[in-house]
Amino acid sequence: MATDSQLIEDAKKIFQLCEDVEHDNRAEALDDMRFSKLAEQWPESARRQRELDGRPCLTINKTTAIINQIVNEARQNKPSIKVHPSDDAADPLTANIYNGLIQNIQYSSNADIAYDNAVDCSVTGGFGYWMVDIVDSDDDTFDTDLRIKPIYNPFSVFGDPHSQEADGSDWNVAFVVERITKEAFQKQWKKAEQVDWSSTGYDANNDSWVAKDDLLIAEWWTRDEDYKGIVQLSDGTILDEETYLSNKEIISAIGLTVTRDRKVKSHKVTQRIITGAEILETNVWAGSIIPICPVYGQEANIEGKRYWKGIVRDMKDPCRSYNVARSTTVEVLLQSPKTPFIGPVGAFNSDKQKWQLANVNAFPYIQYDGQVPPERQPYAGPPAGLIQEAMQSAADIQAVTGLFDASMGAPGNETSGVAITGRQREGDTATFNYIDNVSRAIRHTGRILIDLIPKVYSGERMVRILGPSGKDPSTVQLGRPVTLPSGDVKVFDLSAGKYDLTVETGPSYTTRREEAANQMIDLVRAIPSAAPALAIPLVKNLDWPGSDEVLESLKQLQGQDPQMQQAQQTIQQLQQQVAQLTQKAQTAQMDASIDVEKLKIDAYNAETDRLKVVQVGMGPEDVQALVMQTLQQLLTAGNIMPGAGPGMTQPIAQTIPAQNQNGIALSGLRPQGLRPELAALVAQHLQNPIPIPNRSNDGMINPSRIPQSPNN
Repeated sequence: MATDSQLIEDAKKIFQLCEDVEHDNRAEALDDMRFSKLAEQWPESARRQRELDGRPCLTINKTTAIINQIVNEARQNKPSIKVHPSDDAADPLTANIYNGLIQNIQYSSNADIAYDNAVDCSVTGGFGYWMVDIVDSDDDTFDTDLRIKPIYNPFSVFGDPHSQEADGSDWNVAFVVERITKEAFQKQWKKAEQVDWSSTGYDANNDSWVAKDDLLIAEWWTRDEDYKGIVQLSDGTILDEETYLSNKEIISAIGLTVTRDRKVKSHKVTQRIITGAEILETNVWAGSIIPICPVYGQEANIEGKRYWKGIVRDMKDPCRSYNVARSTTVEVLLQSPKTPFIGPVGAFNSDKQKWQLANVNAFPYIQYDGQVPPERQPYAGPPAGLIQEAMQSAADIQAVTGLFDASMGAPGNETSGVAITGRQREGDTATFNYIDNVSRAIRHTGRILIDLIPKVYSGERMVRILGPSGKDPSTVQLGRPVTLPSGDVKVFDLSAGKYDLTVETGPSYTTRREEAANQMIDLVRAIPSAAPALAIPLVKNLDWPGSDEVLESLKQLQGQDPQMQQAQQTIQQLQQQVAQLTQKAQTAQMDASIDVEKLKIDAYNAETDRLKVVQVGMGPEDVQALVMQTLQQLLTAGNIMPGAGPGMTQPIAQTIPAQNQNGIALSGLRPQGLRPELAALVAQHLQNPIPIPNRSNDGMINPSRIPQSPNN
């Protein structure tokens, strides 16, 4: 294993190689940024000479508007990361957690600041950067979180000199340098020695690492090939060897065994914080990718060497030409008051002092001598050639950038919305390479996050996720069984399965909502009858206080006009009243039926008791007459309903002959409400009655022969 001193020597050699490879790009980028951001658009010698001569030296900075046009286009069309399952062990629910977690990481990091800064640097100088870092969650826990951090100084990053990928995904080495005061250095690394660059034995004139009043420390990132073992269990689960060994007893206890194992190629990333003499810290990175994301501008590979530039590089000469033309025009304008007055000899004797200052001061009046007043030659205006040169220089700026006046919002001959949008898209297409490079960098960021998330958000912990709009926060329990709305129980394990991602570029979620709302409003204006169908979708895409309450009200009123709604409410009220009255009526009827049946049962019991008394001493004929009379009364009464007494059955009907052998009229009589055996008995007696000697002429029983109740 290499010693610290050997590692420092290696770091210096690699750093020097990085610096040599990027020297030209960095020098040009620095000049581009000073040209645009600091408006240093005149050669130093020309500027000084003009200042000495008292001549105008104007700087009309046309680069700012061009850069803002591209950067703001990127702000309005931020790429979004979408995670998808890529093998059988992955599932869509966990992919949604990845999406929500990445949204929350970007929101908590203020990642838009990092993105916008890198885009601005790449458009201006040709390259910009941001990085992914691991930070502590809270002061009272051991949990960690992922954050996306901006790198404001693009010249502090030195990438892999052998890299060929457009997104830097093949970086195996990188440096991020930072200047720190000696006091801050001593406070953070108390035992570290503050070593000046010259004491290392290298060229003392090389001050790339160490300055006079502070120290230049560096994060030295390395990515080395590593091999790790993986095992496949009997249930098909694949684990890395380290995880298997740490849980071997548990795996064996549940009856699983190892069926296959092999070595796979991986990468080990190490971060070292170093000075010119020693290693201050060594940290093994959790992921397998160096977490620095480059954003390049325009790229060209010439004879194996990569060159980057922003949009400013080709604008510099037209901008300088424009500044010269405008400065010369102003210089000519400043000379116009110096045109002398011309008059006859002796015309300036009176008010001579005023005439001497007439080209500087504006006097109310000046007296002259003689009959002919002095005259100044009229100003002919700036030369047409200067104006034409300035216009040509402005046209050259538009030509080299591809952004013309109409595409940047200047009024043109277009009148329709389609034509205006088409002209604006011409400008977007001319600079789309910058927007597309941002998408590549964000895609690389997504892969870094997918690589780190299972290792940082591991074990049992609660995490917050966000929806696509960056709102709708919710929490998800990881590593512990949770019950889904469907009733299924699931354990969310972010380390299970493989996931890939896509990057979607377009307007932000909020912008798409606003555009959808505006288009629906235009549609309602064109087709008013579509308003009821579009009411709910329209309110969903509006974002103003109380929109949720309005949305719920519209859902209840959907498909109903006011009259129909009122009628429906009235019908509902009447239905409730009818139901209440019906229930009361049924209750009253049931009570009345019970009372009637009780009376019938009481009468039946009373008659039975009477018969028991009177049957004593009666002859057979009297008993037969009494039975027939009672049966006839029952049949005439028509109903002894089942349920009136225990054991009663449902009503049955049995056909009876029109007349029995004794001539009794039987038509229309039905033995209803009787038990089957009793009904059969009645029918038998009606068909074959015992002869009754005493009856009236109408065939009815003579009641005088029937003994009466004692109460009668």
